[in-house]
Amino acid sequence: MTRFEEKIKLREAEPLELCHDTQVHQELVRRVLENIPGEEELYALADFFKVFADSTRIRILYVLLCAETCVCDIAQLLGMTQPAISHQLRILKQMDLVRARREGKTIYYSLADDHIVSILSQGMEHIRE
Repeated sequence: MTRFEEKIKLREAEPLELCHDTQVHQELVRRVLENIPGEEELYALADFFKVFADSTRIRILYVLLCAETCVCDIAQLLGMTQPAISHQLRILKQMDLVRARREGKTIYYSLADDHIVSILSQGMEHIRE
C-alpha cells in the first residue's frame, strides 16, 4: 500500500465534522459568493481535472514532460498499442494539454504549456508529502 493510499484510508476512518452551532456567518458567505466562479466555469474546471483521473493519460503526460515524442515512441515506452495512445492523445489535445507538430510523415507531441508542467509537478509534490 502506498503512502497516499494509507493517508486516504486513515482519512476515511475519521468521524464526520459537523457544525454544532447553526449560526451562518453572513459576511463570509457574501464574500465567497462575490468571488466564486460561475457554474459554467466550475463545470469546465471539473472536466479539466477529470482528464487527470486516468493513469494512462498521466503516464503520457509524464513522457511528454521528459521529451517531445511521437505516438510510436510513447507506445513503446508505455507498452501499449499505437491506437490506444492515439485515442488518449486526442483527449489530451481536445483539453489543450498537449500540442502536435508535424515533421514530414511524423507527428510529434509535447505539453501545451508550462501550466501543465506546474500542475504535474505540484500534484506529484502533494502526493509525495
